[in-house]
Amino acid sequence: MSKTKNKILEAAIKTFNANGVANVRLQQIADEAEISVGNLAYHFKNKEAIVTYTYDFIFKEFSEILSDYLLIDNFKGLDKTLGQYYGFFMEYKFFFTDMFEIERNYPDILEKWHRYINRMLLQIKSRIEFDVQRGVLVPQSDEMNELLSNNIWMSIIFWLPQRILRGLPAEQKLFKEAVWSQMTPYLTDRGEEEFVAYIYPILI
Repeated sequence: MSKTKNKILEAAIKTFNANGVANVRLQQIADEAEISVGNLAYHFKNKEAIVTYTYDFIFKEFSEILSDYLLIDNFKGLDKTLGQYYGFFMEYKFFFTDMFEIERNYPDILEKWHRYINRMLLQIKSRIEFDVQRGVLVPQSDEMNELLSNNIWMSIIFWLPQRILRGLPAEQKLFKEAVWSQMTPYLTDRGEEEFVAYIYPILI
């Protein structure tokens, strides 16, 4: 990535976070990058090209989070992943607050996002099944596992946007509490011991 392209990317992310994708003009991105609109147009022919480039960059980072799946096989591994998701969401707030704008106007980006959603859901479900096998979660029916997976996914994806839209505190600890609360009712005695040892000190 050239130095100028990197400046444009950083400027796009900053202005999208501040104003939303739909409300940002090329001039604003150029001003934030401290370059002329002509120089910006040399690298990107229009705003759509910048949006696509920005989301491709973001998807690569999101893919790296997914690639860390199960590197740590106890609850600390899941908690680490939650921290990575939180950092990602805070750095790219527009990624979720502008979800419906992207759905309407950028079908190619939406298609890629759907692929990541499916991969994320599969990993959450696999994590639940893994934790059942190692005796820290109570076995459930396939239907309950599916429901729990979806509830965890929704907590991860939608907790931060709704807090921002409502003007409520959005600290990482609160985010993790919201996600872990989906799992704690299903902990076995061994699971409770692991939770108290590894997770509870982080949340208090």
